[in-house]
Amino acid sequence: MREARSVLLEPFVPTISQFFGIVIRMYFDDHAPPHFHAYYGDHDAAVRIAPAGLIAGALPPRALGLVVEWARIHECALLANWELARRSLPLDLIPPLE
Repeated sequence: MREARSVLLEPFVPTISQFFGIVIRMYFDDHAPPHFHAYYGDHDAAVRIAPAGLIAGALPPRALGLVVEWARIHECALLANWELARRSLPLDLIPPLE
């Protein structure tokens, strides 16, 4: 049996982590390759999970570096969430970068 999940929800776009003013969200049933969306102020970007890297959009260099570092640390959890999202199942929160 799966553990209970806790996710901060906005309409159909779960927030799975937040750190240093950066918000990480993953859309349900999104297009390949496996990725997530990072928001920082007025900036947003789609970030590939493996290998971690920018797909589209833009973030300030320091914010992008933090997001890529976080993605490398949490690659397995992100890929697991990607599979859940593809099936429209609740996503897990992922610890922030500290």
